Amino acid sequence: MNYLEFYKGKRVLVTGHTGFKGSWMCRVLVNAGADVAGYSLEPPTEPNLFSMCDVKDKIKSVIGDIRDLQKLNTLFDEFQPEIVLHLAAQPIVRDSYKEPVYTYETNVMGTVNICECVRKHSCVKSFVNVTTDKVYENKEWEWGYRENEPLDGYDPYSNSKSCSELVTHSYKNSFFNDMDVAVSTSRAGNVIGGGDFANDRIVPDCVRAASKGENIIVRNPHSTRPYQHVLEPVMTYLLIAAKQYEDKKYQGYYNVGPDESDCITTGNLVDTFCSKWGEGMKWVNKSDGGPHEANFLKLDCSKLKTTFGWKPRWNFDMAMEKTVEWSKVYVSGDNVVECMDKQIQEYVKEI
Repeated sequence: MNYLEFYKGKRVLVTGHTGFKGSWMCRVLVNAGADVAGYSLEPPTEPNLFSMCDVKDKIKSVIGDIRDLQKLNTLFDEFQPEIVLHLAAQPIVRDSYKEPVYTYETNVMGTVNICECVRKHSCVKSFVNVTTDKVYENKEWEWGYRENEPLDGYDPYSNSKSCSELVTHSYKNSFFNDMDVAVSTSRAGNVIGGGDFANDRIVPDCVRAASKGENIIVRNPHSTRPYQHVLEPVMTYLLIAAKQYEDKKYQGYYNVGPDESDCITTGNLVDTFCSKWGEGMKWVNKSDGGPHEANFLKLDCSKLKTTFGWKPRWNFDMAMEKTVEWSKVYVSGDNVVECMDKQIQEYVKEI
């Protein structure tokens, strides 16, 4: 069965719906015929994908802070969600050094609040907390981290997401195991794709430079990361949520990342972008001596593959191809919604 068919008519709440991943998630769910509500701050950038992707009038969009338990609880009361996908977060490592308190408040207490709302609402049958590959204690080793490795992120962002995992584990043990709700966390690697306008991320930096005809500035060309197209984790979150809704045996903790061949250096990523974009694009290495970031990080996704027969559909080269395709449509002022829907349909055909 195409698991997207499962979502037709289902009441799905997406936190962080105005962000990059959240906007793609809402577009997929709207196309699948789901009844969608979103809870998030205003879009984090200008321009932003949420304003472009034609979902605002097709969902119940509530602008609110994940730290506001009362407002979040009111939405649960009104919407009575069956499925909750928690994407709301302060997601930037460097920003977490500038605003550590806000980062912890959002990523830790935000998780407490969403778990508390799930605890109080028996309508919820499936809950997925989206975290990150950075939750693991990073030992800079060359093999992928597995779900049973110690959680101890280094910087405030990564550590706050480790805490978010632990909060979910505690609520699961203390409350959810005695309720009719299935709960998972999903730890995804770095995502790329059309419509990411975030500061301090390499692909948006590439697109901004390309649109101005400037050289791309690269801070750390030798750091290795698992890169995947945004549709890979988005579709996987939906797969996990659907499967555990139907059978609680599927709940658990899942890594979502590309195959090992797609764990590449930032330098290789920018080389690929430049070749796909063309127009004589180049990059320059300008390390700015910024705060600590992991040099080497990848995931072991054996559990996801074994449990669901899952595999990555688009390799890194294809992911960059789709990212450049969308970005060129955007830069030229053409129809980005049409491009999104085409890419979603292409991806669905692969599964």
